[in-house]
Amino acid sequence: MPNCPKCDKPVYFAERKTSLGKDWHSGCLRCEKCNKTLTPGSHAEHEGKPYCHQPCYSALFGPGGFGRGGAESYVYKK
Repeated sequence: MPNCPKCDKPVYFAERKTSLGKDWHSGCLRCEKCNKTLTPGSHAEHEGKPYCHQPCYSALFGPGGFGRGGAESYVYKK
C-alpha cells in the first residue's frame, strides 16, 4: 500500500486521489502556498509539489512584471 507524499501515512483505495504519479489523501492534496484543496489534474506542479494555477503558481513561477501571468496583484517571496 503506497504512502501519501504529504503525511507519509498509508493511502487506502477508498480514500486515494492520484495526482503527480502518486496517491494522496484527499485532504493532503493541497496547494503548497495557500493550502487550497486541489483536485487531481486541475493544478500545477513544481519540483514534485502541487500548486493552484491562480494565483500561486503564476505569482511564484510565472513571468514577472506588470500584466504578465495573470497574477500581477499577487507578490510572494520565494
